[in-house]
Amino acid sequence: MNNINIPRLDLNTYINGDVAQRKQFSEEIGKAFNDTGFVTVTNHGLSKALIDKLYEQVKTLFALPEDVKQKYEVPELAGQRGYTGKSKETAKGFTVPDLKEFWQIGQTVTDNDPIKEIYPDNIEVAELPSFNATTVEVYKKLELAGQHLLKAIAVYLNLPEDYFEDKTHNGNSILRTLHYFPITNPDALPADAVRAGAHEDINLITLLIGASADGLELLTRENKWFPVTAFGEDLVVNVGDMLQRLTNNKLKSTTHRVVNPPRELMKNSRYSVPFFLHPKPDMDLTCLPSCIDENHPKSYTDITAGDYLDERLREIGLKK
Repeated sequence: MNNINIPRLDLNTYINGDVAQRKQFSEEIGKAFNDTGFVTVTNHGLSKALIDKLYEQVKTLFALPEDVKQKYEVPELAGQRGYTGKSKETAKGFTVPDLKEFWQIGQTVTDNDPIKEIYPDNIEVAELPSFNATTVEVYKKLELAGQHLLKAIAVYLNLPEDYFEDKTHNGNSILRTLHYFPITNPDALPADAVRAGAHEDINLITLLIGASADGLELLTRENKWFPVTAFGEDLVVNVGDMLQRLTNNKLKSTTHRVVNPPRELMKNSRYSVPFFLHPKPDMDLTCLPSCIDENHPKSYTDITAGDYLDERLREIGLKK
């Protein structure tokens, strides 16, 4: 793998391991998030059957007629719930929109937490009851896996293991189902039109459930693009900008993109399902004092997660 370290970690050794195994997991994820910002994770709680069912439902959703999908697009929700049509999102710094359409599912609050009032309700697909049920089940399982990973990260940062617990319970996380649609006339595309332009994620960490085709690449510290592939049902997990900000760049938010396939494969769709783990909007992202020293002066102004999300949604064109 050249000099790229994308370790494959077994989440079960953190959840059920002994002290030494848990410490090793913590060190390995911390080191990888220092180096490349990416790991792959096995034993994460999602069965192959559930993942297969999810992808089957996602394909069915995007195969619905355009007029059916468009009735689920609510512009004032800034893409945070329901359908977002083709070529609506533009990576920060780019002028040409990404070649994709997507559907987003947010938090379901079930414990009378008053935060329910500030989250928009999820939009259900009347035509596909199984899509609604499957995505909520996947959301909860990925949220739980992400919270376990954040415990390991907290330990690595010498914080209390449950540091992120109250900040991510009923957090503003998003499950995004993505369709990179077939490119039927590549010659008509603008020169820099790609499936997903180079970007960093906004959130704390992202958990990606495979993808139906290759195309994901990360930018290494040596400024070279490197393809990322996961084994079968492994999750690909990367650091987002909120965690980078909180740790004053100790943990690196990695630039990544989804490139267009070779010309002969452009007529094929690509599907993928990332889970963007966000904290509650009131989480303080002020750099941790333990991550600031004379060699690493404070790099960021103080901001809450909600204000930071708002700022970024405007930058990528989802919020006006």
